[in-house]
Amino acid sequence: MSDRNPPFTYRPPQFKMPSRKTLTTIIIGVLIVGMLATGIYQVDQREEAVILLLGKFNRITGPGLHMKLPFGIERNYNVPTQVIQNMSFGFRTNEYGGSQTNDYPDESVMLTGDLNIVDVEWIIQYRITDPRAWLFNVLEKEKTIRDISQSTLNMLVGDRTIMDVIGEERNNIEIQGQELMNSVLGSYNLGINVIAVKLRNIVPPRGEVQDAFEDVTKAQQDMNRFINEGKEAYNNEIPKARGQADQIIQEALGYSKERVNQAQGEAARFNSVYEEYAKSKDITKTRLYIEMIESVLKNGNAGDLVDKNLENFLPFKNLQSQGGAR
Repeated sequence: MSDRNPPFTYRPPQFKMPSRKTLTTIIIGVLIVGMLATGIYQVDQREEAVILLLGKFNRITGPGLHMKLPFGIERNYNVPTQVIQNMSFGFRTNEYGGSQTNDYPDESVMLTGDLNIVDVEWIIQYRITDPRAWLFNVLEKEKTIRDISQSTLNMLVGDRTIMDVIGEERNNIEIQGQELMNSVLGSYNLGINVIAVKLRNIVPPRGEVQDAFEDVTKAQQDMNRFINEGKEAYNNEIPKARGQADQIIQEALGYSKERVNQAQGEAARFNSVYEEYAKSKDITKTRLYIEMIESVLKNGNAGDLVDKNLENFLPFKNLQSQGGAR
């Protein structure tokens, strides 16, 4: 007999099929996870969600946590309907909000009504009002908005002279531009509303033309400054002159009342004297005569007394002068 061990033989592990209950549990678990992952969606406070059922519009839901049919049967597309969005023309802003140095003359250079060239930069602000129309009615949304905005501004600038565009018509261009853009976009049923059009920079082309227009602008600013200074001087002097005129009028009215009161007092005194005179004419004549003589003689020097026939003339003056000489 041999003492050697029998040779080793490899036996692969045998796969054991899980039970039917285990398979069912796994399948149910996968389905639950898939339903939770694909059947719940969240809408932000500034958004609305458009729900498609098998690719066809079904409904619109507001902010919050919502359920939908899982596994792609229903799909949600969140649209920022409460966000004011900006679109710039003639320039671009970087991610930090600063303006970049590169220009876009194909957007900003325009021809005015008096055949001058002007460089206009502007911004439009809009908000999505109909998320369904925004998603499905127009394919190239941004390009459509840009084309409509550019054509509207070109039309408005082309109807005005360059001085009007740079100066007093600026606000009118913004207001009319907003109205016209909303009208055209409404015909496209794009589902947005332009809230504001803001002109940023309006300058003539660079070079000698721009230098000349800067001189004109400076002259206009000087003119406005002189006008404001004149108005300020006017506002300072006119109230002062009116105050002096009112003072003179009040003084004249006071003097008038004083003279009227004085005349009324003298008239009342005369009337009272006349009433007494009418009651006793002789006594009143004598009293008036005595008062008159008294008023004449009380402050003057002594006179010469004579009778009416020039008799018994007494030279009182000589006597008094001789008495004074002693």
